[in-house]
Amino acid sequence: MKNWLALLLLLSLCSTARPSEQGPLQRVDSLLHARYTADAPGIAISIVEKGKTTFSKGYGISSLEGKGKISPATTFNIASLTKQFTAMAILQLAGKNKLSLDEKIGHFLPELNKKIGGQVTIRQLLNHSSGIVDHYAYTDTNNLHHAHNSTALTAIKNIDTTYFTPGSQFRYSNTAYCLLALVIERASGLSYAAYMQQYIFQPAGMKHTAIWNESRANNTDAAGYDLDSVSKRFVASGAAEHIFFSTEGDGGIYTTVEDYTKWFTALQSGNVFPKQLASLARSLQFAIDARNKTGYGMGWFVDEHTQPALAYHSGSNGGFNSYSFTIPGEGFAVVVFSNRSDINLELLVQQIINILLPGRKPFTKIQSLTS
Repeated sequence: MKNWLALLLLLSLCSTARPSEQGPLQRVDSLLHARYTADAPGIAISIVEKGKTTFSKGYGISSLEGKGKISPATTFNIASLTKQFTAMAILQLAGKNKLSLDEKIGHFLPELNKKIGGQVTIRQLLNHSSGIVDHYAYTDTNNLHHAHNSTALTAIKNIDTTYFTPGSQFRYSNTAYCLLALVIERASGLSYAAYMQQYIFQPAGMKHTAIWNESRANNTDAAGYDLDSVSKRFVASGAAEHIFFSTEGDGGIYTTVEDYTKWFTALQSGNVFPKQLASLARSLQFAIDARNKTGYGMGWFVDEHTQPALAYHSGSNGGFNSYSFTIPGEGFAVVVFSNRSDINLELLVQQIINILLPGRKPFTKIQSLTS
């Protein structure tokens, strides 16, 4: 009997180890357990170190209705992380001589006002230096339930001004990536969704990744939620609640952290996508802060101030939040997808980086680059 009591005491001590006695991944696990309760919307995470997945887990529930547990196989809308996939598709088509990055967008989008179509280049859309106007204020939302890439084009096609001379400044633009998705369609002869499946998702082995559409019904999907500031209750916040949730090229991808890890691996290997394309996308193409060598690549924010360089991006769409932080030169990635909008993922990711890579200088926050 005494032996059993001693064993139980030992197990109890092991299970209540103080944070200082835990390894880095255990500390990440403890951090997320403390932040996300088992009965509320939560988060999925995947960590890659030296090219190998070392941690992959889910916390919380995927929906308040079904109350299914979030796992690495739960599908989330990843919002603006979609842009890196759209950018790779454009780079592929350029590699196949289907288009030129310095080609004027009017060649593929003749509906645009000639002044705009004859000034702005595909490259400027990719690195957010086009100055093209946002489509939101110009969209006729009467009787519109779901906006699409074509909605953005229709909204701005008659506008003859830009926010600034194209190529001269940085202004983050969802509209630009909606237009890039249309360029993909017209250069390839395929729908955006079909091109992405055939040339991006399938080659990368991403079997649980797709573009949102009205008929989408997937029982592995998480539902997105906002936290009401008054009632302190979660309220649904997805495609049904937001007209612009569904534009495809800037934020339409649904995927899992497991599949996203395959994407990162494919970019790293060079076996699926040529290394020069992955390098181009994840290198500085437009400097926002030239002194500190930070800015935008093609679908990625890039920090080349420290070496090896950082490539990262955030996403927010309805009640979904996402964040991908990578160090390509070290085969390192932290990816988090969440179905609640009330927790700042950028701060959370920085906390995780502090645990995994102690002593590393904090990365430049995306909010400071886009404000």
